[in-house]
Amino acid sequence: MTGQEALMHAIPRLRAAGIDGAARDARLILAHAMELEASRLTLHLHDVLTDAQYASFDSAIARREERVPVSQIIGGRAFYGHWFKVTRNVLDPRPETELLIETALERPFDRVLDLGTGTGCIILSLLAARPESTGVASDISADALEIAKVNADLLAVAGRVSFVRSDWYESIEGTFNLIVSNPPYIAADEMADLSPEVKDHEPHLALTDFGDGLDAYRAIAAVADDYLTPDGRILVEIGPTQAQDVSEIFETAGFAVADIRQDLDGRDRVLAFVRP
Repeated sequence: MTGQEALMHAIPRLRAAGIDGAARDARLILAHAMELEASRLTLHLHDVLTDAQYASFDSAIARREERVPVSQIIGGRAFYGHWFKVTRNVLDPRPETELLIETALERPFDRVLDLGTGTGCIILSLLAARPESTGVASDISADALEIAKVNADLLAVAGRVSFVRSDWYESIEGTFNLIVSNPPYIAADEMADLSPEVKDHEPHLALTDFGDGLDAYRAIAAVADDYLTPDGRILVEIGPTQAQDVSEIFETAGFAVADIRQDLDGRDRVLAFVRP
């Protein structure tokens, strides 16, 4: 069976499973099974698959039918021009999070703190773009920190980042002129509406506070003044309806809204705060 024939069998299976982007997912999985870069798959669609390649592809398609995320099947995700290892112990990096990185890079910084780092996609992308900078990546999950360390090696920035297991600022020392976070912001009553890929295969601790979705922002804002340099900024990703509530939390803690950025769908996605 050729790669093209394998796709013709797999795509209807994924569509029948209710998967949006079935053709895209099948191609990514086939490229992985054939040990190719996804961008080169078209050049090899008429290659005959080996038995091992087809077995790998068929098994992976079966997992995708069960709504396992593609990133967990193929072991990673492209994000901000880099490849990040992904497992079920971390959130799959989302394209909208790249907006936070773009916003952060608009101003200089030399010391960055990433609270709830997960894969490390935020801080590691920032350090890769600013080779003179250093930072601290924290997470309450030891499993997540292990994945972030692998990704630091992949991006060749391991020598400029420290990894700390911490419940927000609990184990953090020093000050930073940039604090970033994509915290768990989904409210408990919204969890049931998530896709099976997210609800059933990503760590709930990284998705929700099991309350109103704002606890993380309260924790980040409450003592941020102790960790931020006088000219520093705080950038957080938010849910699309949370801009007012999160702004009020930080303003109560003594910060001013410096910027609100919208994602490609026109939804509020990133807030920036500074001292007034």
